[in-house]
Amino acid sequence: MLGFLTARQTGLDDPLRLRRVESTRRVLSLKLNPDRDVDRIHGNGINTIDIEAVEGRYMLSGGADGVIVIYDLENFGGKPQYTCKAVCTVGRSSRHVHKFSVETVQWYPYDTGMFVSSSFDKTMKVWDTETLKPAEVFEFDGTVYSHHLSPIARKHSLIAVGTKNPKIQLCDLKSGSRIHVLQGHRGEVLSVRWSPRYEHILASASADSKVKVWDVRRASGSLFTLDQHNGDKSKASSEAVNTAHNGRVNGLCFTSDGLYLLTAGTDDRMRLWNSASGENTLVNYGKVCNESRKRLQFTVSRGCSPEFVFVPCGSSVAVYALHTGELITMLRGHYNNVDCCEFHPDYQELYSGGKDCNILAWVPVLRAADVEEEESNRENKVRTSPVCFSSHDRSAHILLK
Repeated sequence: MLGFLTARQTGLDDPLRLRRVESTRRVLSLKLNPDRDVDRIHGNGINTIDIEAVEGRYMLSGGADGVIVIYDLENFGGKPQYTCKAVCTVGRSSRHVHKFSVETVQWYPYDTGMFVSSSFDKTMKVWDTETLKPAEVFEFDGTVYSHHLSPIARKHSLIAVGTKNPKIQLCDLKSGSRIHVLQGHRGEVLSVRWSPRYEHILASASADSKVKVWDVRRASGSLFTLDQHNGDKSKASSEAVNTAHNGRVNGLCFTSDGLYLLTAGTDDRMRLWNSASGENTLVNYGKVCNESRKRLQFTVSRGCSPEFVFVPCGSSVAVYALHTGELITMLRGHYNNVDCCEFHPDYQELYSGGKDCNILAWVPVLRAADVEEEESNRENKVRTSPVCFSSHDRSAHILLK
């Protein structure tokens, strides 16, 4: 680390290289942190979690009990051992609570004053964080499996919604109405994701084994349908038979740069696609256990070289190298199936939720500090961030930020 710091300081190395090296080291050393707890609030399985991107401080969770919880991840006590407290809850006592299982929660991308939840009760609710009351409620004809707001959109405020109906609904936050539908799937739409690179590009995954990529400015259908066999996309006849998986496709995730799209299906396969051309890159991840009948929330690291994929796999989280398919490790700690995981790019941490009603924090193992450094840290009490750094790691984190 000192060598990297010196090379960076003298201009021999690009600062980005130090950031990538340290981020990669931290991801490869992820362990279940015995000193980090997350308040256990849910009385049933946890289906979805989301960490806001503005401060990286607050986390949302939605459970099979219909409850939504907001946690504060900040460590104000300065002690290595602490609990991420639930700061507010939309519980069963609230008249605004979802009647059935909450399937997706997401922070509004630009501030923490608003978040959106969708549920098996056929509704999607836009919440005011301050009052914990819905500012808008969208009702649908069928079960809602997934919704997503674009993380980068400036020219639209659309929420894409996947339901039991094969048509993808586009809801406008500004007008509070459903303004458009995207038709093409023949089965329930299990997952939808906006591209983090182009604000009008949307991907959808369905129980009909298909993944479609759309430009929502076009009214003439999808741009293309992903084909696991890399067939000729120019032939309209072959477009109808293209399938991404040999089963239900219930997981979608773009890489942070938007250049690649990952899909997961109930055929126990995960595939990596070129998001611009729709080409299957043919990366072999082996058998990726997927028993979920609904949306599977998995995630990709950010700022590493190479990047890593974190996928719920039974009661563990499997960690794969994105571009080689190598299984790096299995993160074990849950007592039941894992349904969701979310990567925290500020600290290279991972949070996972499952049917055991627990949210677990996976935190990088830190380097051993010198005795003098540890004594100095204790005297000055400078450890106030969610991760407890040694002086080397703290220096690295400042540079990473």
